[in-house]
Amino acid sequence: MTYTAPITEQRFVLETIADLPGLAQLPRFEAATADLVDAILEEAGKLSAGVFAPLNRIGDTEGAKLANGVVTLPAGFREAYAAYVEGGWMTLGADPAWGGQGLPFALATAVQEQTTSANMALSLCPMLSQGAIEALTAHGSEDQKQTYLTKIISGEWTGTMNLTEPQAGTDVGALRTVATPAEDGTWRIKGSKIFITWGEHDVADNIIHLVLARTPGSPKGTKGISLFIVPKFLVNADGSLGARNDLRCVSIEHKLGIHSSPTCTMSYGDNDDCVGYMIGGENAGMRAMFTMMNHARINVGLQGVSIAERAYQHALAYAKERVQVRRIIEFPDVRRMLMTMRGLTEAARALTYLNAAAVDRAHAEVDELARREAQALADLLTPVTKAFSTDIGVEVASLGVQIFGGMGFIEETGAAQHYRDARIAPIYEGTNGIQAMDLVGRKLPQARWKSLFSDMRADFALLLGETAGLAPYLEDALAALESATTWLAEGSGDDNAAGATPYLRMFGLTVGGWLLAKQASAATQRLNAGEGDPAFLKAKIVTARFFAEQFLPQAAALLGPVTRGAETLFAIPDESL
Repeated sequence: MTYTAPITEQRFVLETIADLPGLAQLPRFEAATADLVDAILEEAGKLSAGVFAPLNRIGDTEGAKLANGVVTLPAGFREAYAAYVEGGWMTLGADPAWGGQGLPFALATAVQEQTTSANMALSLCPMLSQGAIEALTAHGSEDQKQTYLTKIISGEWTGTMNLTEPQAGTDVGALRTVATPAEDGTWRIKGSKIFITWGEHDVADNIIHLVLARTPGSPKGTKGISLFIVPKFLVNADGSLGARNDLRCVSIEHKLGIHSSPTCTMSYGDNDDCVGYMIGGENAGMRAMFTMMNHARINVGLQGVSIAERAYQHALAYAKERVQVRRIIEFPDVRRMLMTMRGLTEAARALTYLNAAAVDRAHAEVDELARREAQALADLLTPVTKAFSTDIGVEVASLGVQIFGGMGFIEETGAAQHYRDARIAPIYEGTNGIQAMDLVGRKLPQARWKSLFSDMRADFALLLGETAGLAPYLEDALAALESATTWLAEGSGDDNAAGATPYLRMFGLTVGGWLLAKQASAATQRLNAGEGDPAFLKAKIVTARFFAEQFLPQAAALLGPVTRGAETLFAIPDESL
């Protein structure tokens, strides 16, 4: 179960889809030179393949363990995380004012893809810290940034998101954790949270929990929620660690996958002395929460890409060596599955990198209108990136099991682990059904899709040579997507809700086909100019053609399900289902 970072592919997508050279022209990202980008991808690939990947199977079989309130990780995890910190990988995209390197999120996304492919369970630790970094950077006070942000950015301390409670689930407004003011300006937190990823562990010296809670007399629902910094160890005035805070992990979940990622039930204030510090103002917790979650949703979408890449590499290696009369890679149906895995993975990667680059431009463009346009694109793409890419992760991992045949169902081969690990991603950070409703209910009314569709159609007209044959497939898919979008824009209620999930799939397939066509066009230009690796570039063109032939007709066919309405869904009474 070896892993090799797909650096040539990543670099190509960063150049042709994320337009990393264009980002490097912006003052904020001028350090992102081609040489630096190459060095970062190469060194991250070494860390991922040489340090993270060998622990993937060990973590799956041994898992995280809880004893007397202490969670320990399998042998090697602490050292692997220390190597990650020592290499400065946590600092890539963070603000230089607080110890970050200030490089593009798109580049940091490529690095995170590598570490997640290598070891998804371990990569979740820094991913959660990134959410805390985003919240503190956007909403923390100067003192809070000085005390906590620098340490999380360095990786010396880790961060978590504490949102979910047993009775609340997706309904965050139903949470019951309370925060009571103390005379010294701090707060006392009391309550419990569930499903807290890396809520307790032994790989870092301190854990900074970001906890949603209610203050006395706060409004009901989401309007009355505040966010608090609740450190595992209190921090002294000189920055050293002080007393243990009144919080503890009371259990860890026994899960389908990601066994070495401790998913904790956290209890706060058992002795009525859990100290918290408000961040972002009273009753402003939802704003800070969405800062964390929007960033996390892109990163969760990336998990789908990462597991798909790992499953594809594993299945490809097996297909090349497994003999059934002849090597199974020579059978058409196995080739169909491998091409499906490849095409879906590359489409999801391109979508995710495009989304990350839009976030970069929303922060770094000099012109205010350009920043607003980029933010609108990032907002539109985020639910698609999260849901489409994580669905792809599960589908590709499942195909990987199929290529292994009966051996894929046997744990020793490792193919099943990819599928088990991937299955959480469509649930994380708002289920994919919620993402679809967000796309239809919140993002379409903002109308950023109009300029996106216009850009797509303009690119179709530029396809030349071998890639010109992709245009009819793209046109048909986009025409259906436009019809579906118009129908949803004019509709409402259950009818729109019924069509939301097939619509998101339709959106992802169409945008994915467009992005693969853009890459095929760039590959054609490079081939004609005698630049790059001919085998790689020719494969990009073939992959785009396969996707257009096999998947874009599926996008057009989804117009019916999108616009069918909810009547049939409720035609059978509850008691008869």
